[in-house]
Amino acid sequence: MKPRLPWLAAFLGRTAYAEALALQRRLAAGRASGALGRDVVLFLEHPPVYTTGRRGGRECLLVPEETIAARGIPVVEIERGGFITYHGPGQAVVYPILHLPQNGLGVAELVFGLEEAMIRTAAAWGVSAGRDARNRGCWVGGKKIGSIGLAVRRGVSFHGLAFNATVDLEPFAWIAPCGLSGVGVTSLARESSLPVELPSVERALQGFLGEVFGRSWERISRQELETELDACPTPDPKAAGGPPPAASPPG
Repeated sequence: MKPRLPWLAAFLGRTAYAEALALQRRLAAGRASGALGRDVVLFLEHPPVYTTGRRGGRECLLVPEETIAARGIPVVEIERGGFITYHGPGQAVVYPILHLPQNGLGVAELVFGLEEAMIRTAAAWGVSAGRDARNRGCWVGGKKIGSIGLAVRRGVSFHGLAFNATVDLEPFAWIAPCGLSGVGVTSLARESSLPVELPSVERALQGFLGEVFGRSWERISRQELETELDACPTPDPKAAGGPPPAASPPG
C-alpha cells in the first residue's frame, strides 16, 4: 500500500468570494485530471457575501434584495448543495479539495467528518455542540454555529464548511438559513467565555480535521499554491456552473 501523502493546508486570509471560487474550481479540475497530485484544503474568511445553493435561496431573503445591495453585500449563485447562507469576516471557512475515492471517502463520510471537526473545535472552547439529524451542520442548543455545503465533480470535493467564530450575526437575521424559518444562528464568541480569535479557530479546525480523517498536514504558502495551479487546467466556464452531485444544505 502506498503511504498516504499529507494534505496541503493553505491559509489565505481574507479572500474575495469570486477569487476563492475560481481557485477552488481550478484546483478541483486539476485534482480530477491528475495534473494536481495532492489534496488541498483552503482556510480563509470572506468579505460579506450571500451565496445560494442549487436548491435555491433568493426566496429565503427576509428583506428586499435592494436593502442588502445598499449595504454592499452581493448575492452569488453557486453550484454547492443547499439554500442561502452568509459569509463574512470572522467566519472560518474551510474548502477541502479532496479526491474522494483516493481517500476512501464517500460524500456522507466527508460530511460527517466535517461536522465532527466543528464539534470538537467548539468543545476546545468549552462549548457543547452536536448534530441535528434533520439538518446537517454543527448546532449549539438549537442554534447553528457551523454549516456545510459541498459539491463533488468527477470524484473531487469542493466548497465545504463555514464555522462562526467572531462573525457579526446580524446579516443572518436577513435570511432564513438552510431554507428554514425560525432557525437561530450563533457564534463561538457568543457561546464561549474564552477569548476567540479566528487564526486560533482555523488552527483548531485543521488539527481536528487531521484527527478525524487520519491525515497529516503540510503547509503551503500562497506562492507555492500558485505554482501548483500552473499545472492545473482552467475549467470550461460553461461547465463551471454545471450540476455536480452535491450534499448537505448550509445555513
